[in-house]
Amino acid sequence: MIISTEDYLEAPYWVIDILPKQVPAHSSGQYFRIDEYYRSYPHINALYRKFTNILLKLNCYEDMAFSIDGDEWKSKTLPDDIETMVSGCLSDNSMLYILLPAVETMITLSVDDTYMTVYNPNEETQELLSALATSEGLFLWKPEQK
Repeated sequence: MIISTEDYLEAPYWVIDILPKQVPAHSSGQYFRIDEYYRSYPHINALYRKFTNILLKLNCYEDMAFSIDGDEWKSKTLPDDIETMVSGCLSDNSMLYILLPAVETMITLSVDDTYMTVYNPNEETQELLSALATSEGLFLWKPEQK
């Protein structure tokens, strides 16, 4: 049983990303330039809108709690508040933690990333998140983990 934010951060994880799989270290492509492009305005706003849509849809299936610092949690959050917290990651340069207590899963979102990280999802949660990501033109995949 996972009890703390730190425990989740040690669990196996997947990402909801703009890319369908991990870019190999030896890739001849322009990953860093493309990543920088998507982290710039207005592209980052469009990406965070997709993340918001995924979280709102996910909240139809799972109770969720949200935290900016990983310590204080808000549950039964209104859709407009979820949108404000996600967009707040951009303006505050903060990390957003989303807890799905019933399925012992945590999602993180950081302004530095073009992906959301999903910690400890069970198979059913993975399937749901994959469908939600696909509906927004994004992908769920498991990176190589150390």
